[in-house]
Amino acid sequence: MTILGKRIRMERIINRNTGRTVIVPMDHGISVGPIDGLTDMKTTIQNIAEGGANAIVEHKGLVEEGHRKGGADIGLIIHLSGSTSLSIYPNAKTLVCSVEEALKLGADSVSIHVNLGNGQEKEMLHDFGRVAYEARTWGMPLLAMMYPRGEKIRDEYDVNVVKHVARVGCEMGADIVKVSYTGSAESFRQVTEGCSVPVVIAGGPKMDSDRDILEMVKGSIEAGGAGVSIGRNVFQHRDPKRMVQAISSIVHDEGSVDDALGILET
Repeated sequence: MTILGKRIRMERIINRNTGRTVIVPMDHGISVGPIDGLTDMKTTIQNIAEGGANAIVEHKGLVEEGHRKGGADIGLIIHLSGSTSLSIYPNAKTLVCSVEEALKLGADSVSIHVNLGNGQEKEMLHDFGRVAYEARTWGMPLLAMMYPRGEKIRDEYDVNVVKHVARVGCEMGADIVKVSYTGSAESFRQVTEGCSVPVVIAGGPKMDSDRDILEMVKGSIEAGGAGVSIGRNVFQHRDPKRMVQAISSIVHDEGSVDDALGILET
């Protein structure tokens, strides 16, 4: 039964026809506070849902605030870990929610953030193992946000460390792994080939160029990626709804970057 439950929930966060997904994480409030785009959650979620995103990521305390009584449906991924930029250990993620609590809140999936290459790595891996066990027990899909960040990491976009952290996510039991894009389709292919579960890319800091964002998305798809988990470059965009539509045209419809830009310019 848990296997069936996971399959049903996966179809709420990933397109059953394309096997890909457009996820918009909005879990930034714990890390950096109420930044632009995340003050009026209902409106932001409404625009993202209308744009055709498959799922959003948020913390447990905002589920009710962001809940809508109408509009397009969208999958709910509840984030289980957190840290703040106010801490002297901002890379040390701590569990702040459980799989069971997420289920009670109506989640379709849960996510966990793990930073490798720092002094708190062993605690985060321990938490990862615990969450993976609980997720498997309850039939809950698990998205692992895997980043090489810490004292031992010289370049967190180096393909050698990115493909390593992706593989860790896979081997620890994640159903979807989120990593940073390595800069080219050629290099990112090494990441997807070394990870047997779907790989999605992070959006990173807010970019100035729409073309840069869309070319990154296109490159990841050409390299075998399963979609995106892009936050600030969506919810802080001048038109979040159209940005989701543009990204979705590449992820789900194999559209070109120029076609996607045309959606934004319409």
